[in-house]
Amino acid sequence: MEPYYAGWLSLLPPIIAITLALLTKEVISSLLIGILSGTFIYSVGTSASSLFAGTIETAFNVMAAKVDFNILIFCTLLGALVYVIAMAGGTRAYGKWATRKIKSRKAALLSTGGLGAFIFIDDYFNCLTVGTVMKPVTDSYKISRAKLAYIIDATAAPICIIAPISSWAAAVGSNLKTTGAFTSDFSAFVATIPYNFYALLSLVMVAVICLTNADFGPMRRSELRALKGDLGAVDVPQASQFEAAEKGKVWDMLVPIGSLIVFAVVGLLYDGGYWGSDPAYHTMAAAFGNCTAAKALVWASFGALVVSFLLFVPRGLLSFRTFMDGAVEGMKAMLPANIILVLAWTISGVCRDLLQTPVFVQTLVADGNVSGGLLPAIVFLIAGFLSFSTGTAWGTFGILIPIVVPVAQGIDPDLVVVTLSATLAGSVFGDHCSPISDTTILSSAGAGCSHIEHVSTQLGYACIVAFCCFVGYVIAGFTKASLAWSLGGAVAALLVSVFFMHMLSMKRQPDAIVQENAN
Repeated sequence: MEPYYAGWLSLLPPIIAITLALLTKEVISSLLIGILSGTFIYSVGTSASSLFAGTIETAFNVMAAKVDFNILIFCTLLGALVYVIAMAGGTRAYGKWATRKIKSRKAALLSTGGLGAFIFIDDYFNCLTVGTVMKPVTDSYKISRAKLAYIIDATAAPICIIAPISSWAAAVGSNLKTTGAFTSDFSAFVATIPYNFYALLSLVMVAVICLTNADFGPMRRSELRALKGDLGAVDVPQASQFEAAEKGKVWDMLVPIGSLIVFAVVGLLYDGGYWGSDPAYHTMAAAFGNCTAAKALVWASFGALVVSFLLFVPRGLLSFRTFMDGAVEGMKAMLPANIILVLAWTISGVCRDLLQTPVFVQTLVADGNVSGGLLPAIVFLIAGFLSFSTGTAWGTFGILIPIVVPVAQGIDPDLVVVTLSATLAGSVFGDHCSPISDTTILSSAGAGCSHIEHVSTQLGYACIVAFCCFVGYVIAGFTKASLAWSLGGAVAALLVSVFFMHMLSMKRQPDAIVQENAN
């Protein structure tokens, strides 16, 4: 299918989908309507012989082209893994153990954030693994699933984008290579880390929220409901058709999840050529940069499922038939998340590939007379808007990096690194809070939270962080990229903003979280 330049009309499909999702609280039909609106614009613009047939045919052609079956298989197998672990009693045993070890609500929140920061290899892996491990703990301390989903989401992409060894670092490196502006793509990526304000401030935000319970807006309402027993859970209970095994032990959860992590790292290295014939990839950094994360995650989830079978069936925790039935039930439980992923990829493809939203944004950037001091802040806003509209951080920085690097070199060479960092930060911001982002979808699925509730509760937090990042990039632009002034100003603005919003929310919602639950 030939692309059609739709100009500002290319922004309508995601706007329609997002607006409908927020109004109706139903994301699947909203995404589908957004997709069909985009393919209708394409059919009108290309003068299709039949508008009705062209709209439908184009929608499903894009869907077939955009589906990443590796990610779908990974999510499906991980759903099976989670389910059989629960059936074997591993989840229940881990929950009891962790509740004895983790003595407070605050410790449960910090443990969740710490685990999210520890799993930095890939954001998909992070989203589903952290939720699986920490749900029993957060549930026991009446922490809302919305807050669990937020912590997962805020320590997924933001961690991966500042981890030198991750699938995200590899993606950024491949785009930096196309600019020809850096002698070392890896060193250029490392140089962006201190100026990636959104990633850094997201982690600060998580720490502040975990330590102080300074919640506000919809998140505060979700937390108050959780303390009354309504966690906002929408996932399937431990095992709807089977009783969890009484003999399950803590290692019945830790061994499969641990094997998942080990297999993921080994799979990434193997796929990247670490043990291959080319000596150029015989280092971990080079192998991670050369790997395809999705394939490695499929291998890892299958390997962990095999380990679970060998751990549960011979010991009699589960019979062969029960294990297989449970695996199928777990796969069924991931169907809604998989459907949303497919639709999100499709609407992104309609905008990016058919209606040429990136070309429209590129034209806006090229035609604008941008002041050097405001360049990083403006690039941050453009990247955030494009990523939010298309639901993809990788696609956004893939589009903008080749544009902003030469622009920054021409306007002020001192701002090249900070402008590049603003591109990455804005891309992560849009991806973090967009309802059609795959990481947003997987975070809500991993936490067992309603997708729309996750979007609405974390949006205010993400926007506060983004505003403070904007302040930081304005300071960076006018101080020749002074890290102390720009990052320090952004952090100070964040702390003031969070506590101001919390105090405002306390006045509107006087019910306070009781001390014994908050500590």
